[in-house]
Amino acid sequence: MKCRPKLTASSADLFARGNRSSKTFKPKKNIPEGSHQYELLKHAEATLGSGNLRMAVMLPEGEDLNEWVAVNTVDFFNQINMLYGTITDFCTEESCPVMSAGAKYEYHWADGTNIKKPIKCSAPKYIDYLMTWVQDQLDDETLFPSKIGVPFKRNFMSVAKTILKRLFRVYAHIYHQHFDSVMQLQEEAHLNTSFKHFIFFVQEFNLIDRKELVPLQELIEKLTTKDR
Repeated sequence: MKCRPKLTASSADLFARGNRSSKTFKPKKNIPEGSHQYELLKHAEATLGSGNLRMAVMLPEGEDLNEWVAVNTVDFFNQINMLYGTITDFCTEESCPVMSAGAKYEYHWADGTNIKKPIKCSAPKYIDYLMTWVQDQLDDETLFPSKIGVPFKRNFMSVAKTILKRLFRVYAHIYHQHFDSVMQLQEEAHLNTSFKHFIFFVQEFNLIDRKELVPLQELIEKLTTKDR
């Protein structure tokens, strides 16, 4: 039986320390301490601490792109997990009967395996499906190998892009449907910093099609313009 890795610090943990509520929606995904991926995560935290997000997302010299994307994808999952965990009381079947990002954008769930035909469902149900699916991908050692020397599968980048595209939808839903609640909880600075980091990362490596980002395009331009 495979044991869960030892609890480790990450930028998601640093984020949580400044958070009034560090309740997670799903169990946190940890990177094993002592592994090369753990060292990469430490590097990411050090550069994040400098305050320069553009530099923080760049591929460290001599490092493997797949490994860098893997480490950051796990970290973004943990951050979004905590962000959504703070507003689950406000995101209910009644308040959010459909998974949307404003009036123009509605998301239907399909994972291509268990649910092949897209289904319309409430936001909490959709996000539960989404985060469970992402967690399954992250726990798959053939997709996200934690051992040094184990190669990434040829389709890794395609899977990572799908994960990040779907995680973006959680940000989009929070901003469009629950930003008032985020402000009441005084979490907007954490949300904005997390999302800005996420956007800089996906922009740096062209990981999400521009059309997928349209629901938050104005916000993206506002958050990123001054850093160009």
